Amino acid sequence: MKLFKYTFALLACAVITACSSDDDGIQEDDLTGQSGTLTLKYDNGVGDQDFIFGTSYSKSGSESFTLENLKYIISNVRFTDTNGTVFEYPTEDNVFIIDELDGNNAGEIYVSLDNVDAADYVSVTFGIGIDQDRFALGAEGQGDFLDLADAEGMMWSWASGYKFIRLDGTFSSSTITDQPLNIHMGSVGTALDNYKEVTLDFPNTVFVRADKAPEVHIKADIAKVFDGVTSVNFTDGYGQVHTDANETPIIATNIATMFEVHHVHND
Repeated sequence: MKLFKYTFALLACAVITACSSDDDGIQEDDLTGQSGTLTLKYDNGVGDQDFIFGTSYSKSGSESFTLENLKYIISNVRFTDTNGTVFEYPTEDNVFIIDELDGNNAGEIYVSLDNVDAADYVSVTFGIGIDQDRFALGAEGQGDFLDLADAEGMMWSWASGYKFIRLDGTFSSSTITDQPLNIHMGSVGTALDNYKEVTLDFPNTVFVRADKAPEVHIKADIAKVFDGVTSVNFTDGYGQVHTDANETPIIATNIATMFEVHHVHND
């Protein structure tokens, strides 16, 4: 009887060991050397409404605004995977203009990033505007983006620098109507640094593979430009924001709050 129990115990142990060995043998895919495409889809809105040119939107302070131009710069895009490893897109190509006019029928502006290291990503980080290190490379160090930004009206001059966001339209209040609205916020050379970065967690893991091209849907709430960390009134001078040392940092801080990842498609 004892021999039977002993034999059964050995058999059970062997089975458990075999199962354990099989489990230990299950390895994650070897992604070494693999890469794929990851697309960021920017979708501008105002609160819970879709953004449409020429539409009047309400804000705090009994004011409203209508836009005919909506653009902003993103740069320094990078992704963090489940192991904490960061993949940063190549610097020379890592700057983009998100222009509402480029949106598809659903109002989405695509930024397709090729040759992203294959990995399981959990978050994205990007800058709004141009950081001082890139600006310090001088006009010749900006590559093709300098001409693009100039053609898109996203610069004042090289000495003054880039416009990180450009909103043009009109605003109205309880006392005035259809006044010019121009939000042209950016850093002012090296004297005033308004560059901000945001990190957004993904609601589910993003799998970049050679045979998978995931899409990350990022919503941008334009209302937060005016009603973000700080609420501002157009009639208090925020109908015209350009290079002011007091106004532009407030707008820059507000803009950093306007992004969120709405959902992810892994195929």
